[in-house]
Amino acid sequence: MDNALLLFLLFLPLGAAIIIALIPTKDDRDAQGLARFFSWIMVALSLLLVHDFSSSSGQLQFVTVKNWVSHPCNINFHIGVDGLSMSLVLLTTIITLMAVYASYSIKSRVKMYYANVMLLTFSLLGVFMSQDLLQFFVMYEFELVPMYFLIAIWGGPRRGYAAMKFLLYTFFGGVLMLGALLYTWTQLYAMDPALATFNMTTLAASSNALPLGAQVVACLGFFLAFIIKLPSVPFHTWLPDAHVEAPTPISMILAGLLLKMGGYGLIRICMGFFPAFFAEYAPWVIALGAINIIWGAIACLVQKDMKRIIAFSSVSHMGFILLGIGSLSNAAVNGAIFQMLSHGFISALLFFLVGTVYERCHTRQLPEIGGGLAYEMPVLFYFWMFATMANLGLPALSGFVGEVAVFYGAFTSPMAHSQVHGAWTQGWIIASALAVVLTAGYMLWLLKRLFYGPLMDKWKNHLYDATLTEKFVGTCLAALTLAFGIYPYWLNSMYQNIGDRITNQVITRTQISQTTPEANPHL
Repeated sequence: MDNALLLFLLFLPLGAAIIIALIPTKDDRDAQGLARFFSWIMVALSLLLVHDFSSSSGQLQFVTVKNWVSHPCNINFHIGVDGLSMSLVLLTTIITLMAVYASYSIKSRVKMYYANVMLLTFSLLGVFMSQDLLQFFVMYEFELVPMYFLIAIWGGPRRGYAAMKFLLYTFFGGVLMLGALLYTWTQLYAMDPALATFNMTTLAASSNALPLGAQVVACLGFFLAFIIKLPSVPFHTWLPDAHVEAPTPISMILAGLLLKMGGYGLIRICMGFFPAFFAEYAPWVIALGAINIIWGAIACLVQKDMKRIIAFSSVSHMGFILLGIGSLSNAAVNGAIFQMLSHGFISALLFFLVGTVYERCHTRQLPEIGGGLAYEMPVLFYFWMFATMANLGLPALSGFVGEVAVFYGAFTSPMAHSQVHGAWTQGWIIASALAVVLTAGYMLWLLKRLFYGPLMDKWKNHLYDATLTEKFVGTCLAALTLAFGIYPYWLNSMYQNIGDRITNQVITRTQISQTTPEANPHL
């Protein structure tokens, strides 16, 4: 029964997109009502699956397999979830529901808009559920189509430029992934035709048998594709432009869900399939994560556009994922997964709140707003205060849990105490920890420039406080951020088994490399 529920959940948004696009009505409220209805069903189905999900098992659950092509390569329709993917499926349905409710500002081509949102949700669920690597690639690339149109049609003045930049960057990453995928298959086929498969569970075991050189080449293609999506410096420049031009609900999905595709791929495929790559180059992954954290935070300090500040903040916070997975410790990797989920809620809340201010002031430029908005919008001010504290990592909120777990895991990791890389690793970790102060700086500065000080005359008696819909979206996202900050164990217990298993596989490979130098020609 649960297998059928997962299958139904996957195809429900696809069916919803078709229904919304074809309904014979010109009333925009019908399309909006259908989108909300289907979004609620998706949330309900994901909660049912979470209820029946066994957290004690590290194996795939709710599996459905149908053979598509048998020869010359075995290609299947294969879906299932473990703790890592189940938690991201839940995140996807919740953020989609919040984004649909936040779409009240969309006034043109409404049916087409909601149909594209549903198509985007279908591709996201497909990425997190897929257990066939070729199917994963198709779903990963399919999201480009609805996201391109969502930015290019309903975006801001430079929407065409931002949509094309997003398309080119992520399409280039897709080309790299396809090349790595085919290279992995041919290398396995050359080693033993019986090992050549696209089954991700089998690949997690068989790819480990590839020589170091082959693992490095294959993993590098996947790694570059995923850090473009994450995004990571120096491939991050598409993100601020996409966020600035995208409508508010699409920015919520972009930050809350699409970036998590990159983090999911890094853990599931790069770490899971190619442990030798991380055993060899983990210190460089840590350095890349630290650069992300520092660079993103510094970039926030010089921005005047609210959306660009939150966009660069996302770049900075994605650095914690790289720092965590590069540290090669169970605590750090599990902390990186928690950071992915936590950032999904917090970033969605922040972009939603940016949208509420823009709806009233019709500008995102802080000098034009001038501060003092708390006088006219006290409820929205409280939501802003909460989201700011969550983003800078205040204790008892989910942002604190993810960052602390990553830093604790990194400081106690084998990499930090390695005779070869210990000083290098510790230096980058300390620099990252100091950069957290910058996060507090730019977030509090943003809050001050928006809500404190005297109110400009042009805003007096022209602004209004949170509407009922805005209170609903803000309260839901804030409540989840608070709940997982106070009681993170429920979320952590869902994915801990799979996180530990993937990490231990890399740690084992690292220990083998250190004890047998002939196994690693670079040592």
